[in-house]
Amino acid sequence: MTHEGPRLHRPARSCTRTSREPCPGASGDLACGGGGGPPGAPAGRRRAGPRRPAPRQKRSRRRSCCDPDGTDRRRRHLDYVVVGGGTAGCVLANRLTDGGKHSVLLLEAGPEDRYPWIHIPIGYGKTMFHPVYNWGFHTDPDPGMDGRRIYWPRGRCLGGSSSINGLIYVRGQPEDYDRWAAAGNRGWGWRDVLPYFVRSEGNQRGASAAHGADGPLKCSDIGEKHELMEAIIAGAGELGVPRTDDFNGGVQEGVGYYQLFTHNGWRCSTAVAYLKPARGRANLAVETNAQATRVLIEQGRASGVEYRRGGETRTARARREVILAAGALQSPQLLLLSGVGPGAHLAELGVPVVHELPGVGENLQDHLQLRLLFRCSKPITTNDDLASWWRSMKIGLKWLLTRTGPLAIGINQGGLFTRVMPQSASPDIQFHFATLSADMAGAKPHPFPGFTMSVCQLRPTSRGRVRLASRDPMAAPSMQPYYLSTEEDRACAVASLRFARRLAATKSLSPYVVEELRPGAAVRADDELLAFARAYGATIFHPSGTCRMGHDAMAVVDDRLRVRGIGGLRVVDCSIMPTLVSGNTNAPVVMIAEKASDMILEDAAG
Repeated sequence: MTHEGPRLHRPARSCTRTSREPCPGASGDLACGGGGGPPGAPAGRRRAGPRRPAPRQKRSRRRSCCDPDGTDRRRRHLDYVVVGGGTAGCVLANRLTDGGKHSVLLLEAGPEDRYPWIHIPIGYGKTMFHPVYNWGFHTDPDPGMDGRRIYWPRGRCLGGSSSINGLIYVRGQPEDYDRWAAAGNRGWGWRDVLPYFVRSEGNQRGASAAHGADGPLKCSDIGEKHELMEAIIAGAGELGVPRTDDFNGGVQEGVGYYQLFTHNGWRCSTAVAYLKPARGRANLAVETNAQATRVLIEQGRASGVEYRRGGETRTARARREVILAAGALQSPQLLLLSGVGPGAHLAELGVPVVHELPGVGENLQDHLQLRLLFRCSKPITTNDDLASWWRSMKIGLKWLLTRTGPLAIGINQGGLFTRVMPQSASPDIQFHFATLSADMAGAKPHPFPGFTMSVCQLRPTSRGRVRLASRDPMAAPSMQPYYLSTEEDRACAVASLRFARRLAATKSLSPYVVEELRPGAAVRADDELLAFARAYGATIFHPSGTCRMGHDAMAVVDDRLRVRGIGGLRVVDCSIMPTLVSGNTNAPVVMIAEKASDMILEDAAG
């Protein structure tokens, strides 16, 4: 069968719209026309009715463009194959093809990012469980969470999780990166990485020593102050937490409004910020619905990638490097499928060991969120907007006409970073405040006024792992986070819940609290609060660390992100983090990809 793929010399068709609105008429794997339905509804479904018979096609006499082994001849001289068109992959595709010197094939397992709710900030709730644009993983039963299998959403489209996340711009703390450097990872201290944060950033506030204004990744302030958020900020002040307008200015501690990855009322994913401007380049090919199944390793060097697309197995060859940017769950999975990892685990599943690397899949870290739900005394919450057809129509029209209002903000408006553990020298917990309440993140809002305080420990000491569940490359990996497996994490969970209750009881915020719905007033003792954490805790979507950077026996990549012991193979995503950063992971992953791009181009220049 003839294998048809994107030709390197044929630019992608551009949309003539002046706004960033998804083009309803664009062709692709999923049309926008079906995107307005409920999550799970098939997108792009044809209208019912009789069809015209398809014109009879003449049999093509073209010879196959593939060699007998499945390699596309048009890609014989590709310099780089990037696996994963997500947060990091889109950055790499742009930076490595800039200037036209190097050719890149970007492979993305999911479709194009044409679902309209991806691009509307509040659409986070629509993508949380979407079976097309979300991998919808579940962990293994976790003994620290009452044996529950925790739902782990991950982006499955161009832009990856930057297309479905909560939009929050947080870099972490300078100390996070200085710890990386202190562990022997040269070039990863705060002063080293700050220029890459600045380079990526297009901040509406303008340029400064700490911020960039001209970068592709746009970030904006929340333009409208909310009465409930102002009460939370005032209440935190009563507890000694200062107000801040910049969680990324070097001192993270404080309470205030988040900046969001939005621009003119639209989500700014890396697919929009980095990939879209590069799609017309002759040296960039992008294949969607193309799932990598293994890295081809010949004589100790990565030579290409085997992948499946349209029911066929294909091969893409890389002259210089294969770069894995599939995220903290699927980058280690792909290494394991390729025979790179712990030998005993690979032998159990009958995977031939190509290179023994015991740290692959180990060191899994994540932020565990504990959500406190409150009934609000005033009908001023997003619950009230969505419960009223008139108010829903009003906020919808406001967004359509002005690109402002609740639809332009997303779910979480404000945050707080503070210390609750006596040994902490910097903030050890983070809050996300939402003027909305629901039984779980992404679920239908409650039919009454409500708000949510979500709190997580910033630097958990619990460590999990990612393994193969089977040799089937299309199967989900086995994920075991081992949440709350250390005494320090358990103590921090209890302390963070107690701090949240103190905040709710302040003079400024208490008038807005009718009732604590969860955990509930009956839950008081430390063991009861810990039991609540085990029963209701969930991911806040920041898995990291499974291809750890370092120089010891358990490290997977070195400080130039090259897989140890294999030539021509790198990992560039959140899996390389030695320790989890103190905050949301989107901005740090963009920084990692920006820095990696420079290192890759430096190595190519010799």
